[in-house]
Amino acid sequence: MGDRAENPLITKVVVHAGTKSVAFATGTRVSFHFQTRKCDAEQTIVDDSRKLGKPMELVLGKKFKFEVWEAVVQMMALNEVATFTVDKSLVSGYPFLSKTLREAGKPQEQQRSHCCGVVLQNEGTELLKVEAPGDYQKESWQMNEEEKLSAIPGLHAEGNSLFRNKDYKAASDKYAMAIGILEQLMLVEKPGEKEWLELEKQKVPLLLNFAQCKLYEKEYYSVIEHCSAVLKSDPDNVKALFRRAKAHVGAWNPQQAREDFTRAMQLDPSLLATIQKELKQLTKMERNQDEEDKSKLKGKIF
Repeated sequence: MGDRAENPLITKVVVHAGTKSVAFATGTRVSFHFQTRKCDAEQTIVDDSRKLGKPMELVLGKKFKFEVWEAVVQMMALNEVATFTVDKSLVSGYPFLSKTLREAGKPQEQQRSHCCGVVLQNEGTELLKVEAPGDYQKESWQMNEEEKLSAIPGLHAEGNSLFRNKDYKAASDKYAMAIGILEQLMLVEKPGEKEWLELEKQKVPLLLNFAQCKLYEKEYYSVIEHCSAVLKSDPDNVKALFRRAKAHVGAWNPQQAREDFTRAMQLDPSLLATIQKELKQLTKMERNQDEEDKSKLKGKIF
């Protein structure tokens, strides 16, 4: 495969032959395991993706991680294992990347503030997966504005399908992705203008769906936060009021829950019976809480 992407500063040695040749167009996503070593007598290991817990991924043409990796993977076949001796001029940025890889996932207090000055000249790489552009779902940073807009309905539909199957965690992830894309698009628009308002309007059903997922997962403060975001732009949104009220009950903010239930009932009289039932249950919970508090305080002197 060396004739496909020759570079005099990179020397390749095949350890295990691959299963097939692959094409590497711009936008191709590749997944690979790697092990990096110093070119010293001990061949000291610097990083090992298997010990880090997951393979590396990069999208060709984006130069997002480390340019020399683009060069070496394009010299490989699928499932091939090879080593590459790399001239130090191509790896001057590796110490910073190495620190990022090793610190990822650690608690903040365990992260180091510096990285030692490693000079890397050798890589061992195993090419696991190659996905052509169009064969995988792009992440938002890979998309242009038109692609971002067109991705939102699909993410919304996927979230709805997962929600119907009661996979609330996966559904909320899809809604969150769509919300994130919309927020990126809103950043380049002027708040209050037509384009910005249209994007904000698209966010509302996604925020409500996300909140409903979190309500099922009993993540009440997340529900309150996202319903409040809806009510900031649409103060009379009954769904947001009702879901926030339910979350306030779960977080035991009875006064706020009562206010939201009452406002929702005023806006939509068809909810009268449902909300009266919720308020009756809330009153019962308050009485039980009062009795429990009295029982705890009984016999104590202050």
